[in-house]
Amino acid sequence: MFRPQAIAVLPPMASQYDSAREDIQEVLSGALNKIANIERVVSPENVTDIFQASKEAFDALVFYFSRLEMTGQSDKDSAVKLGKALNVDSFLVVRVNSWEYMRKEGDNVGRVGLSLRLVDATTGTTVWKARHERSSSYMFYRPNLKDIAKELAAEMIKSMPPQAKR
Repeated sequence: MFRPQAIAVLPPMASQYDSAREDIQEVLSGALNKIANIERVVSPENVTDIFQASKEAFDALVFYFSRLEMTGQSDKDSAVKLGKALNVDSFLVVRVNSWEYMRKEGDNVGRVGLSLRLVDATTGTTVWKARHERSSSYMFYRPNLKDIAKELAAEMIKSMPPQAKR
């Protein structure tokens, strides 16, 4: 069974919702910290510091993301480099699919959507992935999108199963 002991949340992949990047990274790290069987969650600040301090780590991140975008596959070599640079045995790849206020079927809604991919940093294998969205309707006061994200992240992380290594 794949049971990560140390995990890092990578900066969310570029999307039209870049303004949500820091909030999402913080929300997901918080949700992961509540899981008893993960010993260490690398804070978003430490992840950022590592990528700013090490060109090799940053280059591995850029290559990993570009390979993932082009092929849809996790690149083993860059995944292993990321794992070593972050001192983790797993990492979470994040894409923000929606982070907005809109009208839906006549209602005002705040909407947050995420795609998550848990990667074994020792093999580069994707061991779990999910895509979910959560909306909250409102009349007068807009809901805080970060609060919607917290609910969504907790739900997604809770369903993140330990899986057998392939």
